[in-house]
Amino acid sequence: MRQSMIDMVYQIQDEICKALQSIDGVDYRQDEWTREEGGGGRSRVFSGGKVFEKAGVNVSVVHGTLSPQAAQSMGGGHELEGKDLDFFATGVSLVLHPHNPMAPTVHANYRYFERGEGEKEGSWWFGGGADLTPSYLFEDDAKHFHQVLKNACDQHEVADYPTYKKWCDDYFHIIHRGERRGLGGIFFDDLNSASKEDCFKFVTECAHSFLPSYLPLLEKRKDMPFTDEQKEWQQLRRGRYVEFNLVYDRGTKFGLTTNGRIESILMSLPLTSRWEYCHEVVPGSQEDLLSQVLKEPRDWLID
Repeated sequence: MRQSMIDMVYQIQDEICKALQSIDGVDYRQDEWTREEGGGGRSRVFSGGKVFEKAGVNVSVVHGTLSPQAAQSMGGGHELEGKDLDFFATGVSLVLHPHNPMAPTVHANYRYFERGEGEKEGSWWFGGGADLTPSYLFEDDAKHFHQVLKNACDQHEVADYPTYKKWCDDYFHIIHRGERRGLGGIFFDDLNSASKEDCFKFVTECAHSFLPSYLPLLEKRKDMPFTDEQKEWQQLRRGRYVEFNLVYDRGTKFGLTTNGRIESILMSLPLTSRWEYCHEVVPGSQEDLLSQVLKEPRDWLID
């Protein structure tokens, strides 16, 4: 399973980067890195293109020994096992930040983790998901994104779209703001309720669903006209993205507590963002419409 997952995440990285190259008109910077404690990865980052201000697609394949702090940051009760601190982890993670404020930011990651040799009950699991973070609300975009993810879930008995959708809304919650980071998608962790092979097939399905879930939205929005004021709103929304990633995100915490590569861990942050003191939106505006949805998540697939 380790090798199957490694092969899959590298394949997905190649597939997605090839698509982004054709859209953005620039090549990516590639860094192949190693980790002193064991393993390494391959980071690819786009910047300076016509579509993306910053976009990254990273693969990591790491192993070593967990500290108690790192074990705790994983959540899921795994820190309570108290032993088998040797670990193996691999995954693909991507974040795309477009220039145009009408085009949504998107994040996805899919990963596999083992404690010890991965043979004991509960010593291995899959996790991941994808979520959409627009600056402006286009309901058809949200419906399309969620429908593609639901279709992927519906093909596998191990998956449950309604549960994963709610999990995503709850996980990407900026608690101190009382709002979600975006319009959600799916999120799951500690997935080991079926065989390794069945879980792997589901995660692979999700990974291959990323491009059809997102590219149609990008194509519709990347060349739309926008104002300076709309660009400033995008900068404020990016500030909220930063707040979540640095304060709450478990993946960021795990990377920082396992001596991960800092540039790869913080690749998810936008190139530019903004924090304006006591910013208020105009009631009834397009900015207010998005703000209300972030406070009260919707079920996008109910007419």
